[in-house]
Amino acid sequence: MQTGTVRTKIPARLDRLPWSRWHWMIVIGLGTVWILDGLEVTIVGNLAPQLAKPGSGVNISASAVTGLGAAVYVAGACLGALFFGWMTDRFGRKKLFMITLVVYLLGTALTALSWTPWWFFMCRFITGFGIGGEYAAINSAIDELIPSRHRGRIDIVINGSFWLGAAAGALLTVPLLSELPVNVGWRLAFALGVVLGLIILVVRRHVPESPRWLIIHGRTDAAEQLVGDVEQEVEHESGKRLVQPSQEITIQQRRSLGFGLIARTLWAHYPKRAILGFALFIGQAFLYNAITFGYADILTKFFHVDAATGYFYAVIAAGNFLGPLLLSPLFDSVGRKPMISGTYILSGVLLLLTAWAFDAGILSALTLTACWCGVLFFASAGASSAYLTVSEVFPMETRALAIAFFYAIGTAVGGITGPLVFSKLIAGGIGTTSMAFVTGALLMIAAGLVEVVFGVKAERRGLEDIARPLTAED
Repeated sequence: MQTGTVRTKIPARLDRLPWSRWHWMIVIGLGTVWILDGLEVTIVGNLAPQLAKPGSGVNISASAVTGLGAAVYVAGACLGALFFGWMTDRFGRKKLFMITLVVYLLGTALTALSWTPWWFFMCRFITGFGIGGEYAAINSAIDELIPSRHRGRIDIVINGSFWLGAAAGALLTVPLLSELPVNVGWRLAFALGVVLGLIILVVRRHVPESPRWLIIHGRTDAAEQLVGDVEQEVEHESGKRLVQPSQEITIQQRRSLGFGLIARTLWAHYPKRAILGFALFIGQAFLYNAITFGYADILTKFFHVDAATGYFYAVIAAGNFLGPLLLSPLFDSVGRKPMISGTYILSGVLLLLTAWAFDAGILSALTLTACWCGVLFFASAGASSAYLTVSEVFPMETRALAIAFFYAIGTAVGGITGPLVFSKLIAGGIGTTSMAFVTGALLMIAAGLVEVVFGVKAERRGLEDIARPLTAED
């Protein structure tokens, strides 16, 4: 590795690439882990009533699983995001998105062996620690490898694919819980998640390092070789000669950047974008990490639905995935500001209406599920756009750590305190459960209004145009 000042066209060359098999490899290799995360989280939520039954092998209550268990998982995710986010910016995207997946799989496998509450909570922390690192390493890599004209829709759909895993996990729990002994079904559910993760690990070995990271950290030859190979592959696939772009950028290469410089950049140069990141993450964290963690408990407590909660959750998960899938092209065409603010505010308003109907006692398990589908159709696209926002509005050298920082702080507020508080509200009855819905709705609306004021028009713009790299020279 040799550092110096280089003038490069690599960012422009990556942005002008047509969509190809190479890009699909990136999407499959990196994006599929969100399916695994959705599978994991949903399994835990739907298994909570079963783990609380006598003979499960773990002496634990359902509220402890959805409350303390969820909080411990999110705490691990927050700390993992910060630790691995810093490591990702320092040592590269590829090394870290391999390590974080291994940590994630280790925690999941150990969870299946739980025999006491303390072991279960410890394993949930390890699992969360790995998934937090995944968010930082993968989102940064995706944004740096996907062309700017496709970046919005691809990022949102990939983050939304969490709900494909959620649907699979929900459906998976039904036969496992109804057909197998109570102390076997939930363990097998976690074990199947490990099998899927191992498959993803094999596919991910072929995903390359980010050329943008390579060029900044003095590995010029490796970056040029990688991009050149991709261009040859794309030309062979399309049968057309690629035109060399004219845009260049001068980079003062560095082996590493200090944490102090990165922190000063976020707060001194981009304070409005920092406020925006916090607002978006806190809003979506309260809605998802706080409320949906206890959805199976709500169905069981108020509508007497037992092992079949998986069917209801699968329907909600389908609505969650359809939102990002169908709305994502609009984030690149209509624009970031109207779509992000619109999805946040509209989902908040619909959730307020759901809270009113739930409190009035006019909803059944089916109609509550239908209401949630409508709310989460828009909320899911909005939540995915939070990750897109913080991954593209800050300089390249801070990208992974910025994702980690806003995810950790925002999710800690909504994802640790939320499950602890809302599990008590759900236990209190219909009135207090409605208060949980209202809280999540108001925070989503507030985040949407912050986007109206501080949002960034990042659609179809290169990452270096949205936020100039710290190592770039004028």
